[in-house]
Amino acid sequence: MHRGGFLARATWVVAGCERWRSLPAWPVHPIMSVFTSVSVADAAAWLARYNVGELVGLEPISAGIENTNYFLTTRDRRFVLTLYERIAPEDLPFYLNFTAHLAEQGVAVPRPEKDRTGSYFSMLNGKPASLIERLPGAPVLTPGEHHCAQMGAELARLHQASRTFRSRQSNKRGPGWMLATSRAVRPFLNEGQNALIANELRFQRERRQMRLPTGAVHADLFRDNALFDGDRLAGFIDFGFAATDEFAYDLAIAVNDWCIDPASGEIDHDRYMAVATAYQAVRPLTDPEMQAWSALLRAGALRFWLSRLYDLHLPRAAEINTPHDPTHFERVLKSRIERPVRWPLELS
Repeated sequence: MHRGGFLARATWVVAGCERWRSLPAWPVHPIMSVFTSVSVADAAAWLARYNVGELVGLEPISAGIENTNYFLTTRDRRFVLTLYERIAPEDLPFYLNFTAHLAEQGVAVPRPEKDRTGSYFSMLNGKPASLIERLPGAPVLTPGEHHCAQMGAELARLHQASRTFRSRQSNKRGPGWMLATSRAVRPFLNEGQNALIANELRFQRERRQMRLPTGAVHADLFRDNALFDGDRLAGFIDFGFAATDEFAYDLAIAVNDWCIDPASGEIDHDRYMAVATAYQAVRPLTDPEMQAWSALLRAGALRFWLSRLYDLHLPRAAEINTPHDPTHFERVLKSRIERPVRWPLELS
C-alpha cells in the first residue's frame, strides 16, 4: 500500500468512534495532536528492531493530547506506535514497566512489546517511541451504570496490583506543576478566576498534609482512555501521565469525568454509586481517604482546568491541534466547592 493510503486520514479510526465529534455536550479531551510525523519508510525501518513481522498498515490516531500515536499493523498483529513528546527517555521505564507489571498481574491493560535487545522503547525521528499491544474496542463516551461499575472495579484492581510495583515517579502534574501553570496562565484570566485558583491551591496544600495510601496510578482515566469491546471493558490505555500518587485521587479524577452531568458538572448519583460500589468491593477506602474525598474531587478538577487553560492559551505547534474549552472544569471545580460530594457512608 502506498503512503497516501496509510496517512490520508488523520481521524479517529477505531470502528464506531467518528461519533465522538458529534457529541459536543460531553466534554472530552482535545482532538489528537500529531506533533511528529512518521512515514511508512520510517516506521518500517524502526520496526526491524522487533520480531513482529512485516509492516502492512500505519494510520495516525485522532485521540489523546500529549503524544503522537499511530495504529501500526503487521501481517499477524496489531499495535499502537507511540512517540513520547514530553516524557524524557529516562522517565519512560517507569511508565512502560508499570504497564507491563499490570498486564502480568491480570489487569486489563495493553502489554508493551520488547524489541530484540529487551528494551521497551527506542528513538524514532528524534523521539522515544514504544510499540504497545492494540486492544479491541472503542471508548464509550456516554457510559451507563454497567460501564461505570466495570471501570470502578478494574481501577481498584489496578491499585491493588500497584502495591507490588516498586518503582516510583513523582507526578509531573502535581502541586509544583499546578503552581507554575497557574502563574503562566494568570495574564489570560480575570480577577475572579485567578482568585479561585489561588484559593484552591492554598486549600490543596493544607489538604496534602494528610497522608493517604499511595502507589503508581494512571492519573488520567477519562472515558476516552478506556476501551469497551461491546459492553465488556477491554482495558485502560494511555499511561503517559502515570505517576506515584494517591489512589483515591486517581479515582476522583475518573469520577469527575465518568459520573457527571455534562452541562452543569454536577455528579450523576446513579453512575457515581456504580463506580463507588464496584471500587469499594475490591479495595475499600480507608477512613482518611473517605474524609479527604471531597477535597480530592476538587484537586482533580483544578488539575485539568489548569492543563486546559495552558493548552488553550499557550499551545504547542502541531499538525492537528484542537484545544477543548477549559470552562468545563472551572464549572466542575466551583460545583465541588459549593456542593461537596461525600464518599457514600453506606459503603464504608
